[in-house]
Amino acid sequence: MTIPTPTSKGIAGLGGGLPSGLPDEATLGRMASAFFQALPGQSPPPLQGGEDGVSQSTALRRPNGLAVQSQPSGWGGDGLRDTSLALGDAPTLTPIPLPASPLKGEERNGAGSFGVPEAYAASLPSVAPPQPPSSFTDSLPASPPATPYYFIGESSAYSQSAAVPAKPENRVVAQSFGLPGEGELKALLAEIAGERKSADFHGQPQNPGNFYFLDAAREPEIAPNLRETSRPPFDVNAVRRDFPILQERVNGKPLVWFDNAATTQKPQSVIDRLAYFYAHENSNIHRAAHELAARATDAYEAARQKVQRFLGAGSANEIIFVRGATEAINLVAKTWGAANIGEGDEIVVSLLEHHANIVPWQQLAAQVGAKIRVIPVDDSGQLKLDELQKLLNAKTKLVSVTQVSNALGTVTPIKQVIAMAHAAGAKVLVDGAQSVSHLRVNVQALDADFFVFSGHKIFGPTGIGVVYGKAALLEQMPPWQGGGNMIADVSFEKTLFQPAPNKFEAGTGNIADAVGLGAALDYVERLGIENIARYEHDLLVYATRGLSSIPGVRLIGTAADKASVASFVLAGYSTEEVGRALNEEGIAVRSGHHCAQPILRRFGVEATVRPSLAFYNTCEEIDRMLAVVRRLARGKGKVAA
Repeated sequence: MTIPTPTSKGIAGLGGGLPSGLPDEATLGRMASAFFQALPGQSPPPLQGGEDGVSQSTALRRPNGLAVQSQPSGWGGDGLRDTSLALGDAPTLTPIPLPASPLKGEERNGAGSFGVPEAYAASLPSVAPPQPPSSFTDSLPASPPATPYYFIGESSAYSQSAAVPAKPENRVVAQSFGLPGEGELKALLAEIAGERKSADFHGQPQNPGNFYFLDAAREPEIAPNLRETSRPPFDVNAVRRDFPILQERVNGKPLVWFDNAATTQKPQSVIDRLAYFYAHENSNIHRAAHELAARATDAYEAARQKVQRFLGAGSANEIIFVRGATEAINLVAKTWGAANIGEGDEIVVSLLEHHANIVPWQQLAAQVGAKIRVIPVDDSGQLKLDELQKLLNAKTKLVSVTQVSNALGTVTPIKQVIAMAHAAGAKVLVDGAQSVSHLRVNVQALDADFFVFSGHKIFGPTGIGVVYGKAALLEQMPPWQGGGNMIADVSFEKTLFQPAPNKFEAGTGNIADAVGLGAALDYVERLGIENIARYEHDLLVYATRGLSSIPGVRLIGTAADKASVASFVLAGYSTEEVGRALNEEGIAVRSGHHCAQPILRRFGVEATVRPSLAFYNTCEEIDRMLAVVRRLARGKGKVAA
């Protein structure tokens, strides 16, 4: 690299610190900053001309041979490009601002302000920025808007046909940051990680240097059953930036959302996907020959395929869209149940059930003369499988059980329940409303006959849910409702129905929210459900130990296998009082019976305080909750009358 001869004024400013013939210190610093500000393959900004004796047309040559001769557009007057973090497009870095030129009478603050540490990155081999799949880029507008969010989900027109591809297409894929020397960095981190100690009970390493990129190399510590499908650990603070509502303040305090079992918050990718649908794709589906109908149909059916893959179903035709898990259970009760359960038959449910998995079966039993039998639980809140075995007999037609209790968080041994029921000749419905956001579900591996869940419990919109049913069962089931979209032919003498799933989707469905659900599943898959389960487990252990240490707190539901629910009561306070005190500090929990009165009464209470966790929650938020509960336990809480 040719260095121009500095002016005498520039040398004089060095005070004899550099040999004659070299630029002054300020000039060298600005040259280094310009040299290293750009990543390989990008052009750095030119140096400013003037007193420093460096012309703006001076060409700099990088070690990789790239010459820089002119200032590209987008560089500001301070010599820095506006590169705010926008990982929805090509990933970029936010540099530390540098002065455009030395201030007279002042000195720069050392080499750090020159950006010289970037020299190492600049000297490493260049890495091409990651490119999205071609089917994704083909559907993007000419200049897609940037997004400030760490993960960007489905946000443009869906170009895939409704047919299931030979290789399942995932338009939203996890992408590398594409940083220079990423391979070398990972190799170095792998060596460092091999020397690290295992994490303590709440997921924080005993080594105070806790960096999520170091954790990424800790694959040998992952449980064997998680190793194959787990993704690199995520940065919870980066993930939190994807959820705009987490920036809200309640009563002047930052919002803490511990009401995830009631509904989950939505990432920006889901919000954007809904807006995009209404702005670019809005139409009724399956009818008309115009472009928007095709776009809407493709988006809707693509969402069905995403649900199929997420649940491990054998076909997209086994996926039926409904309003939520409650409507899903009612659909099965009023179609398969009405056709297959009669007088004297028995329906088995568990004591853990949400009212939505009790009331529809009570209504059916009352109509046809069937009986309801109940699986009891032990003192921890886990199902008693020996008692289930006693309940099963030739009269048992259906076993309908939750996979995760919404009131206690108990994870039931659902695979064993299904096997026992099938051995007795009964069909099984699994209520997965509380499980899909926490656990990997594969309906074929479980051998479930029916599986239901709600979109709003898994970071999707409200008003959308799913029924999975085995193809052979759906084929035999009569339609639930009549109207458009579910018919093949209508005359005044008879009506011929479409096959499943259309047979069960009469009228105009919730098209946009189905598409939004697909975007939510994309988001969860990008994080990795195993990563989510591991992180949330650590949060739950942390919260449980903290609550257990507070005098007067009684935990309701202490099964060994639990998902992110920590229900409790506090001596001397009603659950409403505790919930109100937490709300004053911006902490949202559910207090009440949680539509699960039978299981709460099993433990002698009518209501609990129910903090329920998700992957965007943190130990710091749990500490805020514990501080309020401790204050109340000491009798110093000021609770409104």
